[in-house]
Amino acid sequence: MPKAFFVDTSRCTACRGCQIACKEWHDLPTTATKQNGTHQNPPDLNASTYKLVRFSEHRIDGKVEWYFFPDQCRHCLDAPCLEVANGYVEGAVIQDKKTGAIIYTDRCKQLKEDECEEVTEACPYNVPRRNTGTGMMMKCDMCIDRQQAGLIPMCVKTCPTGTMNYGDRADMLAMAEKTLVKVKKEYPRASIVDAKDVNIVYLIQDTPERYYEFVTADNSAVGLPMSRKNFLAGMTKPAKRIFG
Repeated sequence: MPKAFFVDTSRCTACRGCQIACKEWHDLPTTATKQNGTHQNPPDLNASTYKLVRFSEHRIDGKVEWYFFPDQCRHCLDAPCLEVANGYVEGAVIQDKKTGAIIYTDRCKQLKEDECEEVTEACPYNVPRRNTGTGMMMKCDMCIDRQQAGLIPMCVKTCPTGTMNYGDRADMLAMAEKTLVKVKKEYPRASIVDAKDVNIVYLIQDTPERYYEFVTADNSAVGLPMSRKNFLAGMTKPAKRIFG
C-alpha cells in the first residue's frame, strides 16, 4: 500500500528539527546565508536543502500572527515532473510502486539545463532544484532508503510535536480528516490541501496565501496562474523539439 505523510501545521513550532534531520541524513552541505530579518533560513529550497520550514508573518485584526509551513516535495500521485523529465530522458524520474515516492535517478544528469528548468516549472509546488555542479535534479526522496530498511522517514522520526506523521496512505488521510474536525473548532478556515493528488498531505489553519504562494497546486487564490495549466501548456515542448 502506498505510504503518505500527514503534516499538521497547527502543531508546528518551526523548531526546524525536520529540516536539519533531512540535511544530516542525506549528508547535504550547508547553505551560506545571511540574516535577512526572518526566521526562515535559507531563503528558499535549493539543491542541498530538500526540506524548508517556511515562515510568514501577518498583522490580522491588530494582532501579529505567525504561520509555519514545512515545505518539501509532495510526491504527487500523477507527477508532472516525471512526465516532463521522462519526455526527454526515459527513466530520469520513477515512481516507487511500493511507497509511491517520486525518485530522481542518475539519468537526470543527462537532462540539459533548460530541460531541468522545465521540470521545475512543471511542478505545481515549485520544488525540484538543479545542482549546478553535478547537473542532478534534487528534492526530497521520502527517505526511500530508510523505508526500504523498515524505518520511518527521518523528518517524521525527529519531529517533537506531532506535526509530521507517516504511515499507510489510507490511515494518513483518515488522520487528516479527524484532525481537521478538531482544528476547525478553533480555526474555521482550516483545510486539507490537495489530498486527492499527493502523498504529502498538509493541514493548514488558514487560507493558503497566508503561508506561501505554492501551498496548493491551484495558485489562482493568490492571483497567480495555475501551475497545472502551465504544466499542460508546456507538455508539448518535448514534441516541439522533436518535430519542430
